[in-house]
Amino acid sequence: MASDMLQIGSSGLRAAQAALDVTSQNIANASTSGYVKRSVSLSELSSTGMGSTRGVVSQWGVQVTGINRNVDTVAQSEMRRTGSAAAAADTLVTGLTSVNDAVENSGVYSSITNFQSALSKLAASPADSSLRANVLSAASAMAQSFNTASTSLAATQSGFAQTASDGVTQVNTLATNLAKLNLSIASNSDPDTQANLLDQRDSMLQQLSQYGDVTTTIASNGTVNVQMGGASGPMLVTGSTASTLAMSQDSTGAISYTLGGSALTLSGGSLAGTQSAMAASISAGTSLDSIASQLMTTVNTAQASGVAYDGTAGQPMFSGTGAGSMAVALTSGSQVAAAAAGSGANSNDATNVNALISSMGSVDIAGQTNSLLYNLSSAVQSNTATRDTLDTIATNAKNVVAGQSAVSLDDEAANLVRYQQAYQASAKVISVAQTLFNQLLQI
Repeated sequence: MASDMLQIGSSGLRAAQAALDVTSQNIANASTSGYVKRSVSLSELSSTGMGSTRGVVSQWGVQVTGINRNVDTVAQSEMRRTGSAAAAADTLVTGLTSVNDAVENSGVYSSITNFQSALSKLAASPADSSLRANVLSAASAMAQSFNTASTSLAATQSGFAQTASDGVTQVNTLATNLAKLNLSIASNSDPDTQANLLDQRDSMLQQLSQYGDVTTTIASNGTVNVQMGGASGPMLVTGSTASTLAMSQDSTGAISYTLGGSALTLSGGSLAGTQSAMAASISAGTSLDSIASQLMTTVNTAQASGVAYDGTAGQPMFSGTGAGSMAVALTSGSQVAAAAAGSGANSNDATNVNALISSMGSVDIAGQTNSLLYNLSSAVQSNTATRDTLDTIATNAKNVVAGQSAVSLDDEAANLVRYQQAYQASAKVISVAQTLFNQLLQI
């Protein structure tokens, strides 16, 4: 009996000490990012060679069978999924805002209305040299506003490309490190070290989900395989092997991704958001170029149909092929062809400038520009509402995981007292066993 008590007591000491160690780790890492609360798993210590069977009390004490990480893999998967969707939406809103600002802050719409206003004033007094100069000045300001909008859009596109490239680099770094971590997880059997490695694994998976939607398959030994682009997407990490993510751009600047040489379609993460923002910027640039081209064609065609103030044939007012290259070709207000063809020098005829005003109204240059701005603004607003909803969902999922895995100092303080008492009780068992043994020897 005394020897059984010694065995039971000593096993209790070891179990209580292990529990105290884990509790101390929890307290020390309460504010450590990515740390998951741990607990000791205990089971009955069965005797060997003594005929004990399952279900029968062996009276041999307790043993530590492992260290549990208090985490729900399903909740973690949901956190990654919702976080990935929120990251894509947030990146898209930021990108769309930049695109909208690039066009709106250029003043292109107001410059068009100012140009039309200058033409209307000239129509009332075609021979007025100051009004002619005003038309040319308004045309120059309008060309500059188109130039500014185009340059700003190009800058946003350059920024999107750099952001995507940086994201691809980060994903490849994380994937390589995760593949190495899989090796360490598979080859390590120490419970404490294993728990630390799994914390690192989960942290890397969370970081990866911020760049793209990932699907994970966790093996029984704790290693993980990762796919990008959904459950049917290509493999990013398989055991100790990491595939390479790459980004490319076509002639328009549109972004596409490949993983291990296979086409990759992302629906979540910042890489997907950047890809969509780039598409929106390219579309806005195409629309802006179309508006600028129509404007220049309309004005230059009208110029060719009339005569300048000196009676010579009208010359193109604008040069260029789009918003970025649009420029004023005339050098003097007197070159504005306000009069109809066949009119003499110094004519006060406004037939041609009125025809120009009518033509601009027919193609609705200002209306097209206003529609472009409205569409961009609406896209920002609608995607902001979506982003806010997804952020709320992602935050809730994150809070669920935090509630499971975060360390409560109050709980750990109670555990310290609990395991200290267990340690003292086990020590008391050993002390009693020693007393009993000594008394037996004295009989």
